[in-house]
Formats: sequence, structure tokens, C-alpha cells
Amino acid sequence: MRVLCIETTCDETAAAVVNDRLEVLASVVASQDALHQRFGGVVPEIASRAHVERILPVLDETLRRAGLGLGDLDAVAVANRPGLAGSLLVGLAAAKALCVAAGLPLVAINHLQAHVYACRIAAKEEVFPCVGLIVSGGHTSLYRCLGPTDFELLGATIDDAAGEAFDKVAGMLGLGYPGGPAIQRAAEAGNPSAYSLPRALLNHPRLDFSFSGLKTAVRYLIAGPGRVRFEEIRLPPQQVADLAASFQEAVVDCLVGKSMQALEQTGLRTLCVGGGVAANARLRQRLAQETQGRGIRLFIAPPALCTDNAVMGAIAIERVKAGLFEPLDIDVFPGGRADGQ
Repeated sequence: MRVLCIETTCDETAAAVVNDRLEVLASVVASQDALHQRFGGVVPEIASRAHVERILPVLDETLRRAGLGLGDLDAVAVANRPGLAGSLLVGLAAAKALCVAAGLPLVAINHLQAHVYACRIAAKEEVFPCVGLIVSGGHTSLYRCLGPTDFELLGATIDDAAGEAFDKVAGMLGLGYPGGPAIQRAAEAGNPSAYSLPRALLNHPRLDFSFSGLKTAVRYLIAGPGRVRFEEIRLPPQQVADLAASFQEAVVDCLVGKSMQALEQTGLRTLCVGGGVAANARLRQRLAQETQGRGIRLFIAPPALCTDNAVMGAIAIERVKAGLFEPLDIDVFPGGRADGQ
């Protein structure tokens, strides 16, 4: 069984062909980082227009690399939730057109569930049931994952996602975009204990996150209250490094602490971590330290499968096996649903 997977939830135009042995026959990702860099974050209108320009060349190149034609496929899968509305629509329209042209069934993918499934692809062994932590620019969520088609939301951010906080703090510190890698590089020369920063909800029993207050605390340390032009502020390099390290440590404390709390509350002994922020070296180190010796299996998606990609769309194979196909009038769901479906 060979499935073409399409990913356009945010600012990456991606496609991949996978088979039912979870082998990747081809994968192509067209990044938009350069388009959004000057804005310090993803601009939805720019993202959707870029998807329109890139979707057909990406699909064509993916099939060429796989050595396949449309007639060689068994299904087309596309992420239709959650994400940016305009971006999602481009991918869904392309998937529907291919299904009509080739008479193929359509499979809908939940982008967040696919991030967890990236761990299954990389591990080459069963990872379910597990607690799934998805931490990215748009989402920070915990799920009870009883199987690849059975996800239950345990908690999520009540304001900013961790990745968004990384981008905004990097902008304040003049480190550029994307913020995650920039903060990590700067933090290597910094002291993570230099500044006392808030860790919202860390000691609360609810499994939610909050990073807005942390972001604001960094802002006040840099510029104080009131309106300010951050590009006019010049901090000493060591202060930038210390702020980056202290901020990163606060985020990591929250992510690790809530993940351990979720494992304890659910009684599950496997943790799967995906999403762009999962590529952060300090987060990976701390998760390994906290799970070691506790009888907890830890699976973190490899860096190439942390950022948005279509390979993780292989979760569609599980939906095909379960007979979970979609009608061609299916719509996009930018916000998804609270239960992760």
C-alpha cells in the first residue's frame, strides 16, 4: 500500500510517499522561513500564497523521486486540522483534485496526532499507548494516546504556544527568526540561573501550559513597561546569553514538569514528543534525564521529523487500515477540536 501525504498546515509545503511498512519512498519540503523572517513570525496571507505557488512543483517532485505515477498510489492523505485556514485549504484542494483525477480515496490527518506518530516512524517499534507531548510554534498540548486513531486531550496552552514564545523573545533579544534555534545558540554561552523567571501552572494539578507571563517577564527585564522599539535596544552579549538561557530553562521546566505529571496521572509508561520545539537540545537532554531510571520509555522525533513535514502523515496508513476515509466535501478545521479529532 502506497499513500501520498500532503502537509500545508502552516508555512511548510511538503509531500511524501510512504508505504504500509512505514518506509519513506520520497519526501520533499519547501520552507518559507525566508519569506517570514522580516516579520518575526508567520504571516498567514503570505503563507497561503506561497503554498499556492509551491504545491504542484512539490507534488510533482515527490512523485518523481518515488518513481511513481498517480495510478501507482492507493490513497491520498492530507492534514486538514489544525492550522492556518488559507494554508490548509491549499493542501486540501490539491488532495481532492488528485483523488478526483485518479479515483483515489481521501484520508484526513490531524496534524497534531501526526507529530506524535513521527515517533512511531522513527522508533520502528510500537509506541502506543503513550502520553503525547506536542510542542511547536502554534501548539503546546498533552494527549493520552491509546492508539494511533485514539487520542484524548489532557491539557494545552491557555495562551501562547512555547514556539511562539521562543520567536517573540528571540525578536526582543535581536536574535532573529526562527526563534527556537537562535535562542538555543545564544543560551549555550549563558547562565540559566541568571534571572528568576515565572513557570506558570508548573505546580498546579491541571495539565495546561501558559507562556504569556514568561514572555512578558522577559520583556520587562529588557525594556521595562511601556512602548518601546526593541531594535533600538543594545544589550551586552553576556546579558543576551543569560536571558536566553534563563528563558529556555523556564520553558523546558514547564514542558518536562507537565509531561511527568501527565504520565503520573494517566499511569502510562511511554512518552512521545514531537513538534518543532522538540528539536531543542536542552529539552531533549532534560527529558532523557527525567525519564531515565523511572521505567519510562521516551521517544522523541528526530530533528528532521520535528518541524512540519509530510512523512509524519504516515499516520494515514493506520486510518486506511481502519477504513477511515473521508467524502470529497470534507472541509478544513483550523482550530481542530478539543478532543484532538
